[in-house]
Amino acid sequence: MVFSSVLFLTVFLPVFLLVFYLIDRPYKKLVILLFSTVFYAWGAPKFIFFLLGSSIIDFFISKKLEPGSKNRKLFLWFSLALNVLLLVYFKYANFFVDNISSLSESFGMDTISIKEVLLPIGISFFTFQKISYMMDVYSGNNKRLKSFVDYLIYIIIFPQLIAGPIVRFKDVSEQIRAFDKNKFDDRLEGLFRFTIGLSKKVFIANTFAEIVSNTQLIGLENYTTGDAWTSILAYTFQIYYDFAGYSDMAIGLGLMIGFRFPENFNFPYLSKSITEFWQRWHITLGSWMRDYLYIPLGGNRVAKHRIYINLMIVFFISGFWHGASWNFIVWGVFHGFFLMIERAGLGKILQKLPTPISIAYTFFTVIIGWVFFSMEMNEASLFLKKMFAFDSWSVTKEIESSKILLITTIGVLCAFMGINKKTRQFFNELPAKLTNGLKLHLIITYPIVVACLLLALISLMTDDFNPFIYYRF
Repeated sequence: MVFSSVLFLTVFLPVFLLVFYLIDRPYKKLVILLFSTVFYAWGAPKFIFFLLGSSIIDFFISKKLEPGSKNRKLFLWFSLALNVLLLVYFKYANFFVDNISSLSESFGMDTISIKEVLLPIGISFFTFQKISYMMDVYSGNNKRLKSFVDYLIYIIIFPQLIAGPIVRFKDVSEQIRAFDKNKFDDRLEGLFRFTIGLSKKVFIANTFAEIVSNTQLIGLENYTTGDAWTSILAYTFQIYYDFAGYSDMAIGLGLMIGFRFPENFNFPYLSKSITEFWQRWHITLGSWMRDYLYIPLGGNRVAKHRIYINLMIVFFISGFWHGASWNFIVWGVFHGFFLMIERAGLGKILQKLPTPISIAYTFFTVIIGWVFFSMEMNEASLFLKKMFAFDSWSVTKEIESSKILLITTIGVLCAFMGINKKTRQFFNELPAKLTNGLKLHLIITYPIVVACLLLALISLMTDDFNPFIYYRF
């Protein structure tokens, strides 16, 4: 079940909010936990037992991690090993077996095979949250949660369970402990934020996804240069609006029930370097990688050559975390390489260049990266050849000219609407501003919000084309 589904919007969410708001405060956490369990079990009924079982083990291990506990380092390593091994098995077993089998076959040896291992939904996200909890408790930065219900809420609360944001324990530990009835203004802000995210997903991301899909109908081997660039530009904006929209919906849902999750995007295509891009794109993943991987490896406190190695390790893992395929590894290493050369001196050059040139460099680099991210390596190689063949700029008739115009319009808006600091601040503060003053949002804002919700729902009911890229992670 995803937020942009008819089932979620017409059944799950209304019933959940009705029960949550009507029930007495002492039982609200149990309502969140119950509905989060149903939410996850709906898409993966078998794996809910895996999620709950592994969480029980982690909760009891965490009791041994607090400063002063005996053998706490041993228990930390046990917990980390358990979570990483489970992630590796479920997400990468098929990948490793397939590659070993192919290697064996190339040497004339017998191939090997295993029964396909199914991937638990959201395992990449909730595994990182479990590790965050263990590391924060071990370091003494945050005390462990005494209640198992509180711990489960942190792990499986449905707004951020299957696709993030990746909420570090320190981001919400005090919110969980001091959980109280959320303010009316927070609920309104949450509804506004949810609607913004749903609109991004339904009206914009799905439109770009349709362009990508229609281009693919002609077959990659038949692409012109125009087809290739149209397709990858559409994908570039599809993945942004898809994931940023889902993050907006998650943050909005959190506000509706009393939690404020961290922001996950901040005009990433406005970045003037790849380094800055990773400060604006999937911010919670970057923060997690920094806190629990890059800094433990030595961070910036080591020799320059070791910094480069650490960066490459982090982005190799980041790429592999996204998916069990060589193209994701290449995508991660690709970004790691540009981070290295920017730290080695390119970054200083970019700072001296005019802003439009720096943005163009970053945007072009990110686009090339999305080629590797979106397809297998053999297809990516052919796709890049098509992009730079410069044979024809004509575009397949499968794509309407009005949608090509949409690519250009939305693309420019996405890249430049926040180029001015005051403009960025305005859009970042817009949800809160619109929910200040009951008369204003009752008269102006929320009729628009309700209209957008209804239009999105009608769109979903009348068109079953509703892909979500990050659902598979």
